[in-house]
Amino acid sequence: MNLWFRLLKILLQGLWRPRVPWDERTLLRFRVWPLDLDINLHMTNARYLALMDLGRLNLILQTGLGRLVVQERWGPVIASALVRFRRPLHLFEAFTLSTRIIGWDEKWIFIEHRIERGNTLVCHALVKGLFMSPRGAVPPERIARAIGHEGAAPPLPDWVKDWMAVEAAQTRFGISNGGEP
Repeated sequence: MNLWFRLLKILLQGLWRPRVPWDERTLLRFRVWPLDLDINLHMTNARYLALMDLGRLNLILQTGLGRLVVQERWGPVIASALVRFRRPLHLFEAFTLSTRIIGWDEKWIFIEHRIERGNTLVCHALVKGLFMSPRGAVPPERIARAIGHEGAAPPLPDWVKDWMAVEAAQTRFGISNGGEP
């Protein structure tokens, strides 16, 4: 239930928050509540991913993309994620989720999430996604222009390219389509 309250808060704040450039980090502050815990009494892994969904929604709102998403009936779709859990979060601890667009290629948009407690990195994630319209995938260049980016996509960091190579290998060996390695 507390995700619904967090979602409502982000939607309402989105009406008043200032617009940010496409390459700026957006920040959300949270606290670990009892319903966020697993049997080990720290925040469950699934909750990190659910909060990252809220981080991407906030990014959509703060970059000014929200109105276009609604008008064009675009739906954000995440194809894959690389997540590294580094430290636990315990009951009532405050933390910050930062979300930013790293870049894009001809099909995908790459978004980074950082969850930090103070200056300590707790969880780091990279997600690969796109927007689907009723007519199919929306080209990332159109998204980029809509949020104020002119010109070519920024170069993707090497670690993102390395991850893409791993995903390509998974596809080559049938792992990503339900096959056995």
